[in-house]
This record gives sequence, structure tokens and C-alpha cells, in this order.
Amino acid sequence: MSYQIITDGSCDLGEQIPKEQGIHVVPFYVTFDGETYQKEIEEVGVRDFYQKMVDYPDVYPKSSLPSIQDYVEAFTPYARDGVDMVCLCITTKFSGSYNAAMNARELVLEEYPDVKIAVIDTTVNTVLQGILVLEAVRMQQAGLSLEETVANIERIKSTGRIIFTVGNFEYLIHGGRIGKVMGAAGSVLGIRPLIMLREGEIFPTGITRSRVKSRKKLVDQTREHFAKIKESPDDYQIVVGYGYDYQEAVEFRNQLLASLQEYSNLKEIGIFQIGATIGVHTGPHPLGLGLIRKFDR
Repeated sequence: MSYQIITDGSCDLGEQIPKEQGIHVVPFYVTFDGETYQKEIEEVGVRDFYQKMVDYPDVYPKSSLPSIQDYVEAFTPYARDGVDMVCLCITTKFSGSYNAAMNARELVLEEYPDVKIAVIDTTVNTVLQGILVLEAVRMQQAGLSLEETVANIERIKSTGRIIFTVGNFEYLIHGGRIGKVMGAAGSVLGIRPLIMLREGEIFPTGITRSRVKSRKKLVDQTREHFAKIKESPDDYQIVVGYGYDYQEAVEFRNQLLASLQEYSNLKEIGIFQIGATIGVHTGPHPLGLGLIRKFDR
């Protein structure tokens, strides 16, 4: 292996995939009381995190980025062994994780000036960041050099989209991710927001009256997206992301796949659980999909 792939905990790849693929994940922290911060997955499980949100709906958890020291500790063993690194971080619009990694990079390079450490602002997050990281793994497995991998990540990252819905506006308002006026309207009318993330920022894309209609609308918006860009889903990595309710994610995946098969040859779609880093902003019931163009298409 010519270089090590590192990412932060926003990638939502769970515990097993990073182990299988040799990905080093630097975790985010989560707190429910504003005082005790725990490393996601390592100290608090994602399922436990969502269960607590469901059990205590009036408590709004917070997340905190990995520190410079966390990144120094992640980079140093590889640098000591002369292993180069590619580090993919959550969009800078949502977190300072990239800046922490850049500062750590400078500190590590002072001691190990001959090692290469490429730190990338992916402009994405959650399951979309996860599939971008997995594309980086595919690039490495295809024999691409560190420089070629970085160039390809930079080339495809702008094709990434997250199309999703949430249970209500409350957590988005609390986290400062959506305007209070929109939130007030939502709470009065009981409407469900539809949202898209593109190039690091979230944009409202509609509202519906029910979760069933939200799911259908997400499927329709996916079709509209591919029609607009005049590309085939066959050339994209696509996954479903969910929070608390796995069974709903399975139903949505089947609904989405049935639609995609009307205009592509897609055979399967993975299901990833959205982690605490994004869950603090969405609440326990985010549901949607991430898509990004494959590097070799």
C-alpha cells in the first residue's frame, strides 16, 4: 500500500467497513449534557445515540470536531513509518475538522518533512462522504498514485448530492441549519422539509404533508436530478442513509431501486446509518440518499 487513507467521523461508514478496507477514522465527539464528550462509535454507539434522542426528545445533543491533537496522533505513526497519507474531511461549511487536520499536518511535517500528507475539504458529509472515501479506496486498489487519487477526488466531489428529509424542523432550527421563519411555518403546519446538500451547503427543495409523500418526493427528485444532468445512475455510487428506523430505510431503498431500474441497470443500493455528527442537526429521523460519480466513469 503506497499511502494511508484517513477520514473523520462524519463519513458514517460504521465500524466494520473501515476495518475491512483499512481506513483510519478520526472520530467526532458527541455530548448530551454539554460537559461530557464521548468519541462516536469508540465510546458511544450510533444506535445508543439515536435511542437517547428518541427517549429524551427535549434534549438537544451537540457534536464536537476532532482536535488538532487527535489528528497529530492519527498522522504520526504513519509518518514515523514513512507512509504517505490522504485525509478526507467533512465540508468546511459544517465543521472545522479540515482546519484541525491542516494544523496537525504542519506539526507532523516539522518532524517528518519527507512524508506527504494531502488534506482534502471534501465539500460533502455523512454517507456521501462515506462513498467518496470508498471511491478513494477504489482508486488506491486500481493502482493510482497519491497525486492521482487527490486529483480524482477533487474532480468528482462536486458531482456529489444528498437528497433527504427529516422528521421535523426542530433540530435544524436548534443547530442553526435552517431559518427560524421556515421552522415556525413548519411547526404550525406540520409539514416535512425536503433538503439537498450540494457543494457543502444545504438548500430546501420542497415540503410535504407526510413521511410517505416525502419518500416518494425524494425518489422523484432523484429522477429529476439525473434527467437534469443528462447522466445515468449506472455511472454513480448511490447509497441510502437513515437515522433510527432501519426498517423504513429498507422500504425506501426498495422504492428508490425500483424507480432507478426504470432508467438504469442498477442492481443494488447499500444502506448506511447516518452518525451522530449529522444526527445532532437532523434529529433521529433523517432519511435520504447520497450519490456521487464513480471516478472511472
